[in-house]
Amino acid sequence: MERLTGLGWNAALRSCFPILTWLPRYNLTWLKMDVIAGLTVGLTVVPQALAYAEVAGLPVQYGLYSAFMGCFVYCIFGTSKDITLGPTAIMSLLCSAYVDGDPVFAVVLTLLCGVIQTGMALLRLGFLLDFISYPVIKGFTCAAAVTIGFGQVKNILGLKEIPQQFFLQVYYTFHKIPEARVGDVILGLCCLFFLITMTLMKNSLSSAEEEAPLLINSLSSAEEEAPLLIRSARKLVWSFATIRNALVVIAATAVAYSSEVTGHHFFSLTGKTAKGLPPFKAPPLSETVANGTVITFSDIAKDLGGGLAVIPLMGVLESIAIAKAFGSKNNYRIDANQELFAIGLTNIMGSFVSAYPVTGSFGRTAVNSQTGVSTPAGGIVTGVIVLLSLAFLMPLFFFIPKASLAAVIICAVSPMMDFRVPVQLWRVKRLDLLPFLVTFLMSFWEVQYGIVGGVVVSAFMLLHIMARPKVKVSDHGVAVLELDSGLNFPVTEHLSRLVYTHALHASPPRCLVLDCSHVSSIDFTVVHELTELLKQFQLTGLSLIFTGLKPSVLKVLLTADLPAFRHTDSVDEALQLLTGIIHYDQPL
Repeated sequence: MERLTGLGWNAALRSCFPILTWLPRYNLTWLKMDVIAGLTVGLTVVPQALAYAEVAGLPVQYGLYSAFMGCFVYCIFGTSKDITLGPTAIMSLLCSAYVDGDPVFAVVLTLLCGVIQTGMALLRLGFLLDFISYPVIKGFTCAAAVTIGFGQVKNILGLKEIPQQFFLQVYYTFHKIPEARVGDVILGLCCLFFLITMTLMKNSLSSAEEEAPLLINSLSSAEEEAPLLIRSARKLVWSFATIRNALVVIAATAVAYSSEVTGHHFFSLTGKTAKGLPPFKAPPLSETVANGTVITFSDIAKDLGGGLAVIPLMGVLESIAIAKAFGSKNNYRIDANQELFAIGLTNIMGSFVSAYPVTGSFGRTAVNSQTGVSTPAGGIVTGVIVLLSLAFLMPLFFFIPKASLAAVIICAVSPMMDFRVPVQLWRVKRLDLLPFLVTFLMSFWEVQYGIVGGVVVSAFMLLHIMARPKVKVSDHGVAVLELDSGLNFPVTEHLSRLVYTHALHASPPRCLVLDCSHVSSIDFTVVHELTELLKQFQLTGLSLIFTGLKPSVLKVLLTADLPAFRHTDSVDEALQLLTGIIHYDQPL
């Protein structure tokens, strides 16, 4: 008994602290792979974090403040070896809609998101994510990609004083094109060209790598040396392509620095950034603005409004979807509630280092997986690189051209613009285009309205399916209605109308067989309506017989003590009974 108790405690500890499942087996081979993956992701996350802070409307250092805490927390509490937590394009866009460029609002939002997500995990409310359908997710991500991508055109062109609202942004960007700075345009286009080229090379090398084993197997031993050299060259190019963001930012910064020290101001620069690591302190729960007015915690929470629902849910949805995708790809399972807890705790702890809300990053997770990470410990290396950047490189970030960060963002979000989805929806189920289009179009007005609009449309579609289930009607001298779903209160009026149309008000009126073989649930509203229908059948001298009742449904109907309630096992038996071929004894 004590042994069983000990095993139970051990399992509970491993469930709460997933690090205990792999740490005892950790070895030098895993360490090597984790260090390589951590370095690669670290060189990817630093330029992306700086760029995403720009999307969130915050000073660039806040991107780095948000990029390291998840690396350490997730290593202990996460269940996916591949996923990396940090700032992402979508979360940055969502935050920009609520924090309005105020770091205090961003930090408070992070704290409250973490509390909400952790509470959801403890209450095991992850099922709420099931109510956000795939068309809504894709509609939002496509719109977010367009919004984020076009929002960076102003930095490619070197334009200033462009509004944040999308439609005004489009208007004023085109209106101010004559004011574009030549230096920013040339640098931005060169950065875009380099990033696109490296991305295409990486994609082609990845596909070629899949064919390489077949090629090598077909070669003789004398011919194997050349393919090995080719593979080494490919691996080197692939490595450079993987850290392409870091390379382009470093090169652009060197060009901008050279220009500045020679007295030429060709480029729009990131500008002054805070030096050093962020202080570890309790998140600010109030703010005093320039005119001396104190904004209290309740005022901040009120201003954040719908963001306290949209951002935690979208953060969890994005991260868990990524974790499941890579878990399936690499043959392991994740615990959704534990993932929810890890994200929530990351945001809570992140608020102590001035982070804004984070979630899983698809791009960096893909890099982590492709470089062969073995455990979540790879995140520790990534976190250390971010901390070293904050400690020693912040003065250099002054010279990063905004055009180079804009190029990084545009290339990062372009894969999200997957316009094959509407075609797939049209082929599979055309009605699913409705929530997709509502979400997509409304997201250009306000991203949160797009998500809410899509969810509401999806909910109405779901309710319509519940209220109007498919019913197969057949006539055997006796009306037969075959239901294909549960009998719940939204279907009451529809069912009653069908019964009256095909039996009680038919010409002539006829008996009815209600085939319930596909019905697995029933509620009180339906039971009450069935009671009234049975009374009507009694008054007209007709019969209503239920068939194929499942035990759970039969138990409810027997408990309800329906008048003249009769049932059979099959439709054929009911038809024989009603046509007088067999005798039916007492109601069961």
